[in-house]
Amino acid sequence: MLKGSFRFLLAAGSAACLLAGCDTGEPEATQAAAGELVIGGADAGTPSTASLTGVINRHLAGEPIPEITLTDPKGNRLALAEVGEPVLLNLWATWCAPCVVEMPLLDELAADMAGELQVVTVSEDLQGAVAVVPFFEERDLPNLPQWLDPNNALAASYGGGAVLPLTVLYDAQGKEVWRVMGGYDWASEDARAAIEEGLAERTE
Repeated sequence: MLKGSFRFLLAAGSAACLLAGCDTGEPEATQAAAGELVIGGADAGTPSTASLTGVINRHLAGEPIPEITLTDPKGNRLALAEVGEPVLLNLWATWCAPCVVEMPLLDELAADMAGELQVVTVSEDLQGAVAVVPFFEERDLPNLPQWLDPNNALAASYGGGAVLPLTVLYDAQGKEVWRVMGGYDWASEDARAAIEEGLAERTE
């Protein structure tokens, strides 16, 4: 039931996707273009960090990472529960305006924290690789993976009211440290400090 509820939110433009950019119920190719027009009050066509209004929440700290196996456009597989190192798991979609703003910030974070933290970006686009591959081809995001969740199994594991973007920090044991619902400025000093402090707490 949760899975069906989340697919409805993505496909039907429900008001529950408050921070998602939001899905209009149109085909995803159209949604992507429309979603980038207005971002946090910015001028049309000028995505900015103004839409990054999410806050760090620790209310589910200790929850295990979902036992979901992802695939990418090349057929590679990733079992989240078997990563064995700290993970910043980001659920996004090409039509979600705050998600699009976050991507280069996450790419920079992934490069800066390579070896300490694995940034795992997972697309919730129902079109899967058809939507994601062109998105990456048009942008310079060499440090981000193209994991896909076209059936929304991962999103459903977080509940039917999940909001995009959703980003969760997990420690090396696969336990949640904190999460952010909505966009966040991953290039900020606050973001880096929160990640480092959160992971340090779990290793003490």
